[in-house]
Amino acid sequence: MSTIGFIGGGNMAASLIGGLIDSGVSASDITVAEPDENRCQTLQTQFGIKTTTDNDMTLQNEVIILAVKPQLLKQVCQQLSMPQQDNPMFISIAAGVKSTDINRWLGEKQAIVRCMPNTPALLQCGASGMFANEFVSNTQRQLAEKIMSAVGITIWVDDEQQLNAVTAVSGSGPAYFFLMMEAMQQAGEVLGLDADVAKQLVLQTALGAARMAAESDSSAAELRQRVTSKGGTTEQAILSFQSAEYEKIVLDALRAANDRSISLADELGSD
Repeated sequence: MSTIGFIGGGNMAASLIGGLIDSGVSASDITVAEPDENRCQTLQTQFGIKTTTDNDMTLQNEVIILAVKPQLLKQVCQQLSMPQQDNPMFISIAAGVKSTDINRWLGEKQAIVRCMPNTPALLQCGASGMFANEFVSNTQRQLAEKIMSAVGITIWVDDEQQLNAVTAVSGSGPAYFFLMMEAMQQAGEVLGLDADVAKQLVLQTALGAARMAAESDSSAAELRQRVTSKGGTTEQAILSFQSAEYEKIVLDALRAANDRSISLADELGSD
């Protein structure tokens, strides 16, 4: 594994650092630039990595992970003192900022991988959509995949626009499931269950259903059909969902997220 620099030391950066160290990367090969000195000390104590408050100190690494808020990315990129040769590969995990804009802010012809992770990466159970621009070599592409695989699965897209759909499906996706769990818990209480009992049943059911879907060769539709007996209780619940156009509700919601991702990219990339 190459040496890795992080600009930004927030929760997602910490998750990646933890995953990388667990996967065998030496702490001495990781540097984090973070303006908050207390945060630097916390990361240094937790992981044994090198920390600095100077972003330029990360430029000596072969890979730089841009882990700052999207609204700060332009300023961070423009203020870097880019080397004249042997430029590093940049991996941006800033949501919504296009690679063409990052490339322009860094000074053109930079190897950039855009990555859209999601919050389960905090548990090393994430899903990351990835896109590489034309300056990323095959070796760098493999390296980027190895880095992001430290916190979950990675999926490459060939068209950067598809990252908007990735954002709608997996980037924002955990919140959809949290909303469903919240609604089911509330419904359980309305039906007479104790709040804690309803919570335990919903969480374990969600975990079990996800594991079944992940570990089965069958589609989600097939798994649903198997547990939906004709004339049974599950069928009645499914029919109620479908009478309210549940599938259309989900499609409309993801379209709204996708469209907002597109508009945010335009806003964040404007000069």
